Amino acid sequence: MDTVNMTFQEDILAAVAVMKNGGVILYPTDTVWGIGCDATCAEAVRKVYDIKHRTDSKALISLVSGMDELKDYVGEIPDTIVALLENSPRPTTVVYPVCRNLAKGLVADDGSAAFRITSEAYSGELCRQLGSPVVSTSANISGETAPAIFREISQEIISAVDYVASYRRDDMALSSPSRVVKVNSDGSTIILRP
Repeated sequence: MDTVNMTFQEDILAAVAVMKNGGVILYPTDTVWGIGCDATCAEAVRKVYDIKHRTDSKALISLVSGMDELKDYVGEIPDTIVALLENSPRPTTVVYPVCRNLAKGLVADDGSAAFRITSEAYSGELCRQLGSPVVSTSANISGETAPAIFREISQEIISAVDYVASYRRDDMALSSPSRVVKVNSDGSTIILRP
């Protein structure tokens, strides 16, 4: 299939089909380009770690399309986090103390997991169409600089994934990683990355 001339919806459906079959995709997010897969598929999560040459001791984050989807994986969301997310001027990843229904490789040793509600069109639609969270980790080998735009992504990464989104490949707008906040079991928060 000619991915360059695909419509937005064709691109989404192709990416979702790959993820439903345990594949890994390269796609635009609300921050940088990401390597992703179905966050409930342990085999696909393992592939992401392998592509990045990264140990699974450092858990990956998952994207969701909204609060309702997030609740399916973290339970009740503290009011302080709801207010923070609703009023945040930039993408914010939150590490929740307890999670469920995720692939093992996405859960830290302490039982926590990181999620971000994406407001970006492509990644949000991926989550909605897939019906589960989508892993999101920067499109680089672990330890190397995260590429700010598609053309900075190495051929090694592009060749290693099962599908490369066509949407926003020509976008030259520079993005930066999200801020990261951790929720403690008592509901208090810590800023891990401002």
